[in-house]
Amino acid sequence: MVDVGGKPETERRARAEARVVMAPATLAAIRDGALPKGDVLAVARLAGVMAAKRTHELIPLCHPLSLSFIGVEIEPDDALPGLRLTSEARLVGRTGVEMEALLAASVAALTIYDMCKAIDRGMEVTGVRLLEKAGGASGHWRREGEEP
Repeated sequence: MVDVGGKPETERRARAEARVVMAPATLAAIRDGALPKGDVLAVARLAGVMAAKRTHELIPLCHPLSLSFIGVEIEPDDALPGLRLTSEARLVGRTGVEMEALLAASVAALTIYDMCKAIDRGMEVTGVRLLEKAGGASGHWRREGEEP
């Protein structure tokens, strides 16, 4: 584990995304609330938040962090077809929150797969990536082409 004890506490933020590509009928079932396991989007958001809070237990050498915010947004995208997930993590601390944002997006996407696999085993979780990070010694970084 990296020693961050000498670093100053600063505001830190990270955003990440993931996609779940699925059959159009699966997307329609999610929109209609017609899946036997319940509200797919609400459960996926909750799973993402819970995962981010436990990142240090799942990813070796990650520091336990006191997050001030973690959120997961999920939008249907007919062009995929599927769902686009965006997560954001924030804190005031000595280390970044990129892994928390990435884990939130990943676990939310995997939760969608789990809740929908009975009707669509061919779904694909794809495009897990960091969109933006801010704070710390390395400053601000944004993926090229990303809107602020």
